[in-house]
Amino acid sequence: MKPGMRRKIPSITLTVESAMSPRRINTVQDAVETLLDHWPIDDGEEYLTAVHVCLDAIHGRIAPEAVRDAMVKAAEEAGVSVLQ
Repeated sequence: MKPGMRRKIPSITLTVESAMSPRRINTVQDAVETLLDHWPIDDGEEYLTAVHVCLDAIHGRIAPEAVRDAMVKAAEEAGVSVLQ
């Protein structure tokens, strides 16, 4: 596993229907797992942007905080509830 996967992000909790319970995302790895394993769509523009943002954060090209923002936009696009 790349060290960038463990980078912390500002926490976000999402209610994804395919997950058994709300998913709390605290790291880039959590975001990647949620997007790849539990996301309801895989062809939305914001979804694809979120995947690319995660890759950039893993490789240190952008701040991990950008992952949270990308996840919120992807959630809005996919109809996934964001719990504050």
